[in-house]
Amino acid sequence: MAIRRGGSQSYGFPIYCAAWLPLAHILKPDRPAAEADADAPSPSPPPPPMVLLGGGGGKGRNGVPNKLVMAALAAGEEAAPALSPDTVIEVRTQEEVPYRMAVHPRGDGVFCAFPNGCKLYRWESQEGEGLQNLSLEPDQEALAELKEDGLQLAISFSQEGSILAIGGEDGHLRVFKWPAMAPVLTETDTKTSIKDLTISSDERFIAVNRSSGPCRVWDLQSSEVVASLPREAGEMFGFCRFCNKADNSHVLFITAMEGDIKVIMEK
Repeated sequence: MAIRRGGSQSYGFPIYCAAWLPLAHILKPDRPAAEADADAPSPSPPPPPMVLLGGGGGKGRNGVPNKLVMAALAAGEEAAPALSPDTVIEVRTQEEVPYRMAVHPRGDGVFCAFPNGCKLYRWESQEGEGLQNLSLEPDQEALAELKEDGLQLAISFSQEGSILAIGGEDGHLRVFKWPAMAPVLTETDTKTSIKDLTISSDERFIAVNRSSGPCRVWDLQSSEVVASLPREAGEMFGFCRFCNKADNSHVLFITAMEGDIKVIMEK
């Protein structure tokens, strides 16, 4: 049973990663109305928003399990929305703790980063059965080249899901075509780890923040750096995200820490 305090919700383990789930692409739709039995009950209402959480106690026998947990966002008539204390799915990951995750936007699985490498989990469901028969299973054959590749600190799918980018603690940046895993871009920098990355909505650019040095923007078509934002003295970059303006031009937002002051920069 989860423990709830105020607007927060805990599930008995440290949470390191979380992502919203694209249920419209994960759940198989019911049969078309023309094929449905006229005497069958009316379709059930759509499920509430769902979030996938990952974490755990790490390697060792400390009694805290490592797992992935799927929970619903419950919206009461009077209370503010809050995560349900009851989980929909729980997947134990044995002695491996999920540190980072990226959920494919079209329902093609969940990419999880563990301390020693990566795994892909696939959604399994029966047509028309809804959440009660949904499960998340490891794909033992996928991502063979990344299973023993160390911890990845940044993972992201593009908006359409055809590009996967990962950035490692070892400073290795790799961008692939999904699901073929054909290389698009590779950069190795053993002196700095990757903190965050983001892919533009048109899949042309990727911005990368490292533990030191500038934020760089790469053109994925030419594999060249097209922009570089240097740090000010004493400044630390954190997260980065692309957004679109009304004219479809790209805006890159970066969080930075200057002493105790957090700032957002628009470039």
